Amino acid sequence: MISIHPEFDRHHRLWAQVKVHLKAGEMAHDQFHIERVYLWALKLAPEAGVSRDLAGATALVHDLVPIPKDSPERSLGGEKSAAASGPLLDAVGYSDSEQAAVIDAVKTSSWSRGLVANSALGRLLQDADRLDAIGAVGIARCLACAQDMSTPDNPGRFYHPADPAGTSDRPLDDRLQALDHFSAKLLKLAAGMHFPLAKAEATRRHEHMEAFIHEFTLELRSA
Repeated sequence: MISIHPEFDRHHRLWAQVKVHLKAGEMAHDQFHIERVYLWALKLAPEAGVSRDLAGATALVHDLVPIPKDSPERSLGGEKSAAASGPLLDAVGYSDSEQAAVIDAVKTSSWSRGLVANSALGRLLQDADRLDAIGAVGIARCLACAQDMSTPDNPGRFYHPADPAGTSDRPLDDRLQALDHFSAKLLKLAAGMHFPLAKAEATRRHEHMEAFIHEFTLELRSA
């Protein structure tokens, strides 16, 4: 059971519906990812000037439709989750206007889709979700995704043997090399945060990722 704030009864009822949609065995987008994004959404709500009730609900449904990272439909995850969230929100008592606000925020949340958030609620969700993609937790999730995509027919690896950190001019391929995902996405996220609290936390986590890459490449050179 994740830590739902006791103030919000609708969150408890919403989570009961959301959790059945999670993909079993997928560590990067499990219940604890939802919990971390949820708690950050509540924390960021005052700075964003949005209802903590709506912020929490938005976090709970943001990954309602799980799509594998290597799927050609990956960029549609936000739109599919947004479309599926309406009936769940309605069932626990969110009004039409509240549902519309949450659906719009989720629809524009995906990094791979590249959409600009239309509201403070959407910007809050982007910050909360992207914070969970960086830092120590982000590194663990990145490696979990890499393992999940690696198959006997299409095996992945941690790094490109000649360019582990992805700093050369070769094309990045983060479906093959896990560390390519840092240059392709993760190291870009801190610069796009919207709210002061998220910016400060993202800066700290960004520095941690840079230190990780430095240590990783140092250990390879000394092997």
